[in-house]
Amino acid sequence: MEKSRVLEAAKKHKAGFNCCQAVVCTYADLLGIDETTCFRVSEGFGLGIAKEYRTCGSCCAMVLAAGLKNSDANLDAPKSKLDTFALGHKMIDLFEEKNGTSICAQLRGTNGITDRIRSCRGCVMDCAEIIEKVLFEGMFEPYDGPSEFE
Repeated sequence: MEKSRVLEAAKKHKAGFNCCQAVVCTYADLLGIDETTCFRVSEGFGLGIAKEYRTCGSCCAMVLAAGLKNSDANLDAPKSKLDTFALGHKMIDLFEEKNGTSICAQLRGTNGITDRIRSCRGCVMDCAEIIEKVLFEGMFEPYDGPSEFE
């Protein structure tokens, strides 16, 4: 079993990757995409999709990862999309069970500190952990570190 990469995702976020980039780039090698391309395609999904504070960028990363891992890439007759939707839905449900919502504005609160539900970095960590459990079941040791990373 491979060591969990949850802290690696948190470190990427601390280094300046947005929420989506930090999560999905952590697993680029396992998703069949180079990290630079992964970084580029996920850039617009930070801060709740293009700073709209809607769906959490980390949750967007889980859905992006589901597509990269699960898609049949059949441009003529795609058949995998419903299964990919189900994977994304399952992961977002797990995130919402833990945090109560997947909406960035609600997670961050009014100023990102005072009334926040979860820090952005905490969301990154939660989503990385969920990716390891759902998309890479049995491949990673369970994450047992801190729930926040400063």
